[in-house]
Amino acid sequence: MKERLPTIPAALTALAAALGWACASAQEADAAARGLAATCAGCHGTGGISAGGTATLAGMPKDAIARTLRAYKSGALEGTVMPQLAKGYTDAQIDALAAWFASQKAR
Repeated sequence: MKERLPTIPAALTALAAALGWACASAQEADAAARGLAATCAGCHGTGGISAGGTATLAGMPKDAIARTLRAYKSGALEGTVMPQLAKGYTDAQIDALAAWFASQKAR
């Protein structure tokens, strides 16, 4: 018996379902990162735009943000509040925070 390939409409339906899942996952990841970033607003301002006194995180390079958070987490960089906060983040959360702040516009 000869095996049949899926029809074009069936293949397109499967592709659309996969893309829909990917978009939903990306939206969920963005919402999770935004939720984590909200905890930074007290010092770094809403959306990472500081009113002064602390660094503006919005628009900073992702690698610089992640490297700094990891330095606080490891103790290589000293601070008052940031070392304690950074120790609470997983590497995936640090990467998500860095990507989210990097994607924000620094008005």
